[in-house]
Amino acid sequence: MASSKSSSPAVEIEVGDRDVRISNPDRVYFPARGETKLDLVNYYLSVGDGIVNALRERPCMLHRFPEGVAGEKVHQKRVPHGAPPWLETVRVHFPRYNRTADELCVTELAQVIWAVQMSTVEFHPWNSRRADTEKPDEWRIDLDPMPDAPFDRVRRVAHVAHEVLDDLGATGWPKTSGGNGLHIYVRIKPEWGFKDVRRAALAFAREVERRAPDDVTTTWWRKDRDPALVFVDFNQNARDHTIASAYSVRGNPEGTVSTPIRWDEVDDVHPRDLTIATVPERYAALGDLHAGIDKAVFDIKPLLEWADRDEREGAEDPGGVDAAGSDA
Repeated sequence: MASSKSSSPAVEIEVGDRDVRISNPDRVYFPARGETKLDLVNYYLSVGDGIVNALRERPCMLHRFPEGVAGEKVHQKRVPHGAPPWLETVRVHFPRYNRTADELCVTELAQVIWAVQMSTVEFHPWNSRRADTEKPDEWRIDLDPMPDAPFDRVRRVAHVAHEVLDDLGATGWPKTSGGNGLHIYVRIKPEWGFKDVRRAALAFAREVERRAPDDVTTTWWRKDRDPALVFVDFNQNARDHTIASAYSVRGNPEGTVSTPIRWDEVDDVHPRDLTIATVPERYAALGDLHAGIDKAVFDIKPLLEWADRDEREGAEDPGGVDAAGSDA
């Protein structure tokens, strides 16, 4: 097995009509089974349509691991100087610091492979697109289990969330988080700002908690949560909060993948079984299970009405807008 810091001759990978140079292709990135940087490249090539669909035209933060996942993680927002001229970016503004960043904006698979060459393992896109980065078109439901919550509890909460979505007439697209939780994405009309989308997400989370009080918490501060419950993390819809995209590999030794699943798989899925070693075969058989997401667009007005109702009845915003989510 190659050392995680080994140097090996670069290789050229043809991606569409681009050639992408991969340096140190034999460097071990995932120590559990010994997969290398080139194995990671080949994984993303195998799910090409899916990863591009998940990232298309969204500002994207890159989680880089220059020495493999056993080494330091670098959170990179800005595309570095010297990037190829065919790389696309989108400029985003960070009001808190009054700064801007030109973030990667994927429109083709070669740009994903370039990012892997730059040691990117995880892709964390915004839930808005470059046409208007201040108007999200994706509502994200993050089912984040606390340390003592079994995965069966996450499954139960996913079914409750599905029931609420059905009542709303919304189509949810589930995926594993690549960790211990599940995510559900809903395509929405890009007509509302981040504060409204987050407010709608909080109203939804409260409804799930009402229907499953023994399984769910919406308490924001971790220290105050029951460690056996599932946190419905509404704050993942706040501005500049990101979670791993569909088909993104996660930075752990096993190389788990945040993998789209069908609703009828929720009761049987074992997230740790979905890795860069197993997902390519699954993708070849099933294709991109999120391929239809752009055709199922939901209007969040009913959720904003729920938020109005909750606030009239005394519900308060729990805060946490500037706090980082746990992205389980």
